[in-house]
Amino acid sequence: MKTNILDRIAYIQDQNKFSGSVLVEEGNEVLTEVSYGYANRSERIENSTITRYGIASGCKLFTSIAICQLVEEGKLSFETKLEDSLNFSFPNFDKDITIHHLLTHTSGIPDYFDEETMDDFEQLWIKNPMYRIRTLEDLLPLFQNQPMKFKAGERFHYNNAGYILLGLIVEQASQLTFTDYIEENIFKKASMVNSGYFEFDSLPNSTALGYIDFPNGTWKTNIYSLPVKGGSDGGAFVTVNDMANLWDSLVNNRLLSEEYTRMLLTPYIRTHDKNSFYGYGVWIEKNEDEIFKYYIMGYDPGVSFHSAFYPKTSIKTVICSNKSKGVHQIMKEIEEEI
Repeated sequence: MKTNILDRIAYIQDQNKFSGSVLVEEGNEVLTEVSYGYANRSERIENSTITRYGIASGCKLFTSIAICQLVEEGKLSFETKLEDSLNFSFPNFDKDITIHHLLTHTSGIPDYFDEETMDDFEQLWIKNPMYRIRTLEDLLPLFQNQPMKFKAGERFHYNNAGYILLGLIVEQASQLTFTDYIEENIFKKASMVNSGYFEFDSLPNSTALGYIDFPNGTWKTNIYSLPVKGGSDGGAFVTVNDMANLWDSLVNNRLLSEEYTRMLLTPYIRTHDKNSFYGYGVWIEKNEDEIFKYYIMGYDPGVSFHSAFYPKTSIKTVICSNKSKGVHQIMKEIEEEI
């Protein structure tokens, strides 16, 4: 299997010049650990398994774990209303929105970047410079006064703003900044020693720059495409090994009790695909009545990421890339083999 997986990955890399790192583990055995491309093209610094990659929306899982921890501690409940959780004004939002709605993308609130109607993330920063977006509160003016998209609980609609609100709820309930809470209560507990919410203008060593490629062969980095610091809807940096440690810690109940881990991994709502469901911060794919995989993914300019846990085999896959595309094909090739 190891050789076949490597051959499949090498073939895809040859086709689309994949840049990033791939880790496949079965239990504690490493089946594949390979890297391609450059973390820094100008300096020709190669990607490796110790490279820290941005994972965009992949870290919504961290936010949902944080909320579940605070519920387990009795500081919140999943049925707590949004209006009872935050001291900010949302004049046009439904009074019935709960934390459960926010976690499952069923709140109906407006999004600051609506992936159904917008396709150029950079348009957001024309009036709101990305270098000023350093806290969760900085994003509120982009959506807090907008009208609802639909009634709370009506349907699934992927929503980044909902996870901004969840991050603010974490801050208010814990009295810590969101990133401090995650680093203390998730990264440390899960031995994610190289991960963090780093600022673009102050990146630590071994951090990959994100690259946006153009058809004529030129490129630019993504530093003017994203907020200068990530938060509860996305933007953390991880290594592939740290991400595998996160799955280990989650499924072995080291971050939450067995009861709350099960609640986080429950398929609450069907998404737009036939076999796809959403839990709390995690996508869930079923094969008939059996769960095939739990997975998270993230796509931003200069970032693509996919990571999954397959409960039947205890296989974990982590695919991190510092280009806008490439991980989906590699994920499909790995799944063909496993």
